[in-house]
Order: sequence, then C-alpha cells, then structure tokens
Amino acid sequence: MTIAEDITYGYDDLARLMGRMTGDEKHGPAATSTLDVLWVLYDRVLRVTPEGAEDPGRDRFLLSKGHGPMAYYAVLAAKGFVPVEWLDGFGGYDSPLGHHPDRVLIPGVEIGSGSLGHGLPLAVGTALGLRAQHLTDAAVWVLTGDAELDEGSNHEAIAYAGPTGLDRLHAVVVDNSSARPARPGGIAARFEAAGWSTATVDGRDHDALYDAFTAPHPGRPHVVIARVEPKHAA
Repeated sequence: MTIAEDITYGYDDLARLMGRMTGDEKHGPAATSTLDVLWVLYDRVLRVTPEGAEDPGRDRFLLSKGHGPMAYYAVLAAKGFVPVEWLDGFGGYDSPLGHHPDRVLIPGVEIGSGSLGHGLPLAVGTALGLRAQHLTDAAVWVLTGDAELDEGSNHEAIAYAGPTGLDRLHAVVVDNSSARPARPGGIAARFEAAGWSTATVDGRDHDALYDAFTAPHPGRPHVVIARVEPKHAA
C-alpha cells in the first residue's frame, strides 16, 4: 500500500519526510536547494501520476542532480510514487532508495543519475525520441545544478537543442552559486546564445517558479534558472 491510498501530504510536510532519511552522504545542500523546484513541478506542472507512470504520453522528469536525491525522494513519497516507509531505509543495503536514484528500483524515476553532466543530454535524446513517435503532448523536464553546466556534454546538448527546435524540452538550473568562474552575462546568456527561451526567478518563490515553468516558448526549448541561497549558506 502506498501513501496515496491513506494520507495526503503537502509542502509543509516535506521537511519532516526528509528528516526520516538519516546516515552519511546525504548531500544536504544539494537536496534542500532543489526542494521548492521539485515540489512546484510535481504539484502543479508535471502530467504524471503513480498510476500513469508508464503511460507513453506522460511528462518525463529527469533528475540530473542525482547526487542529492533526498528532496526528490521526499516529493515522490508525498505524491504517492513510493511508500513513505521507504524513506527510513535511505542509503541502506536493502533499500531501493540509494544515494543516487535508480530507475529500475524506484517507481516514477526515469533515469539512473548522479554522475554530473548526463541529465541534459539524456533529456535531449528523450525529447527527440518522443518527437519521432509523434508524442507531441509529452513534455521533458530536466533539473541540473549551476556547477554541473561546466561539464562539456551539457554544452553540446544546449548547442544542439536550440537549433533543433525541441520545444517540448525544459531545463531547470538550480543556481546556488557553486559554479566558478562565473559566466559572462550569467547562466541565461549561455542558453540564449543557443536559441533557448529563458527565465530567471527566485528559486524559493512558488508562484514565480510556476509562472516561469508555464511561460509559452513556441519553437524553442525553455530553461528556468532558479536562484537560491549560496551553497555555503544552505
């Protein structure tokens, strides 16, 4: 039995759900920096449910920032994809909830991730595959960190997606000032140069996030840069 069958959880419950996950290698700042983005996506934007997790027409969410999955697991539990009781075994030998999410073990997880630089290229490939299958209603979302964009594979994906017009592709970059050195013009400028639609918002403001996530961007992929407190202050 999953939690969706007996208890409803909201945003205010997420800290308590995350608190059930203990042990080493929690990557707390990586998790807490993504919490609001994940909640708004799963609560208000993504067209995917536990019952429809295998529906070909579902939206896809890819966590590229997979080295800090605690917030992701809490949101999946709150939305009924996995039992809340799984959180207690986080990172344990027999637990499906590892320090990196595993798509084979966890319902609702689209990719195995953790090694930085893989999510955005995988999202590009997913968007291309859905286009080839004429599944034009399915959106693809990928969440990365700002420092992760230093990986060369991400630059190739950004440069390819814009001219290809992958308008069902959406990226969210959680900017906690980890990247060094800073990019001329900021993160958005890198995407804009490749033909992406961009928005930069407060990554803790749920209404601002929702407006940015749902902004129209015909013919172009879309990226939202969600600014949060610097990593050393998280």
